[in-house]
Amino acid sequence: MPEIIDKKVNLEFPLGHHLHCMVAQIPNHLKRADVGFCLVDPEEKWRLVSSVLDLVATGEGNLKKLHFLLFPESSLPASRFDDILAAIEQRFRPNTVTVFGVEHIRLREYRLLLERFREDNGEAIAFVDHDIDSGDVLDMPVNWCCVAVKEADGRLRVFLEAKSHPFRGEEYIDAFHDLYRGRHFYLFRSRPACFNFMAIICLDYLYRDLYTSNIRQIIDHANKLFFTTRQGLDALFVIQCNPKPEHRAYRDVISGFYGEYLEDTPGVRETVTVFGNASEESRIENSSADHAFGNSYVVINHNHRLAQVSFSEFATDDFGGAPVCRLRFSKGTRLLYFNLPPQHEIDPRTTRVPLKVHAIMAVDESGVWRKITVDEPAAEYEIERITDA
Repeated sequence: MPEIIDKKVNLEFPLGHHLHCMVAQIPNHLKRADVGFCLVDPEEKWRLVSSVLDLVATGEGNLKKLHFLLFPESSLPASRFDDILAAIEQRFRPNTVTVFGVEHIRLREYRLLLERFREDNGEAIAFVDHDIDSGDVLDMPVNWCCVAVKEADGRLRVFLEAKSHPFRGEEYIDAFHDLYRGRHFYLFRSRPACFNFMAIICLDYLYRDLYTSNIRQIIDHANKLFFTTRQGLDALFVIQCNPKPEHRAYRDVISGFYGEYLEDTPGVRETVTVFGNASEESRIENSSADHAFGNSYVVINHNHRLAQVSFSEFATDDFGGAPVCRLRFSKGTRLLYFNLPPQHEIDPRTTRVPLKVHAIMAVDESGVWRKITVDEPAAEYEIERITDA
């Protein structure tokens, strides 16, 4: 199981007030390559990513309040890695966290990037070097993501994580086509706001063996944090390129995470979990999934008691009977802007809704993101059947 590494970051979030998050639910077009999978249209994809960066940097309206920006798994061309870091460092406001997945690279290239950002990734280098010393793995593909933190003083910190569990299309009989399995997750402990968060990639949320699981590791670590500091895990961000976001396995793990079926879990009781997926326009070579992506969603403890609503662009439910409240978005290419609920018990006398959608944006024919109207009820809303398929 991956090790969880605590990292202190200087983020001056507003005390006692909710934070703001944007999920860029944009399409991925992936094809098999010599190194895992790559983007079919890297320049077009970079233009789309750049349009989101421009929007956030301009900060019209309450976008100035944005704290977390999420892009899907494998959504950034590897050749544009330095460009996105430069945009964040030069144009984004302080106290901003950007999480983005990058197309696959070889382990030797990933190791060089860890060395380049050694100050923030020293512990991770030790895990990778152990694997390199154990076998011929330098040419293995790596599915990875970056957590770019622009701190309160404007300093940019860069943290890298490799996915620990590949999806079915990434596993082969030929070992040299298998993906490298990452050995660490970061748990970010921000000061002075005491807001703690993590970011992981897709199936890392589900991965388990006969004896333990990634999510159990996270719960135990958060519980230890709670019992030693009376803090917990405030937010867990899961970036995806997932054609089965409604799979029963996700509901089962979410139920265990929030349900406290086997033990008390105070470290994650108030965690907000954000699943940011690629949009329904996504395509993966040789995959039969058609219009199967999308449906990013936010999950919180059922004690928050979200009202049951059904609109054209989003709806609320309990994810098929799980002990949670869920805000579930549609499948289209969208920017989804919402708040993260405050991390404290809800006053039973209040009528305030803890989770609000601030804006949903779609891109027009000229490539400009514009707000769309979401106040009309959907003509017919039905939760997709949760399957094992």
